[in-house]
Amino acid sequence: MRVLEIEHVTKKAGRRTLISDMSFEIMQGDVCGFVGPNGAGKTTLIRMITGLVRPGEGTIRIEGFDVQRDRMKALGRVGAIVESPIFFPYMSGRDNLLNLVKLHASIPKENRAARVDEVLATVGLDGRGRDKVKTYSLGMKQRLGIAQALLGNPKLIILDEPANGLDPMGIRELRNLILKLNQTYGITFFVSSHLLDELQRICNRFVIIKEGRLVWQGTQEAWLQMAGTSSLEDHFVEMMTT
Repeated sequence: MRVLEIEHVTKKAGRRTLISDMSFEIMQGDVCGFVGPNGAGKTTLIRMITGLVRPGEGTIRIEGFDVQRDRMKALGRVGAIVESPIFFPYMSGRDNLLNLVKLHASIPKENRAARVDEVLATVGLDGRGRDKVKTYSLGMKQRLGIAQALLGNPKLIILDEPANGLDPMGIRELRNLILKLNQTYGITFFVSSHLLDELQRICNRFVIIKEGRLVWQGTQEAWLQMAGTSSLEDHFVEMMTT
């Protein structure tokens, strides 16, 4: 089943083209790495997928629902962390989520606390949920952000540079959490990152863009075959400079 469909999407800002006639799709159960140099248009596309920015042309569908025409149905199937998650530092992680769960009309009032406790346990923060966010490490804040993304029981989770600033332990915890959510709960992931070695550990597919255009899409196996004896990093640099 197609979870995300991007069809001939274009976005311009004045005379500058940010995204140019881009098309690709992500299937249910994929962990897809979204790769490109700074300024390639990754965050712009993610903002369009999450409904924060309207495309100039083209269609974006999530589980068949058009993000523009069926906004509530489409975005109700998505959880996202775009840039760093922001929480009230003097509130507990649990209380932050209790505020945010109110945004999900599909969750009855009497079930909200139970859903918050469930997602805290899923991301491994059940033992720290009542502690203030100001005491959390950056890695814990990222996991709390994923807990927030999980509140509405999404089919697709979008992460924009989720490992930024994390130490090796935090990166490992994030990696294991993504794999757990994918393998245990069947959640599809679309992950933008510059850390190719890390993406190689978790992704079965890749979408590569340059200057707002799609350069390549396919499985990790196909990319490895195409790269030959080169590392993915070396091959990526070659793709960006030719």
